[in-house]
Amino acid sequence: MEIKKVEKENGVHIISLVGRLDTITSPELQSVLDVVFKSDVKELTLDFKELEYVSSAGLRVILNAQKLSLSTNCKMKLINVGSEVMDVFKITGFDEFLTIE
Repeated sequence: MEIKKVEKENGVHIISLVGRLDTITSPELQSVLDVVFKSDVKELTLDFKELEYVSSAGLRVILNAQKLSLSTNCKMKLINVGSEVMDVFKITGFDEFLTIE
């Protein structure tokens, strides 16, 4: 996985991911999210347009981000989720509590 960009537009933090979010790459995303949540973020968008795969380790990072967003009153959403990643979210039930557009 590559973090293509981390930017802030109009108060919204946008993180764009490329490739695979798995055991090897999920710590990198967790580190970026830790920094973002320490910055008193109010809105967070994870752009999965170029994300091809999410493993259980990646799901753990996303779940942790969701918990942090709820505890800090941050609006978190996922955009441009591809069909393969969406299938993982549906199988695991993540589509029931994540905001996916």
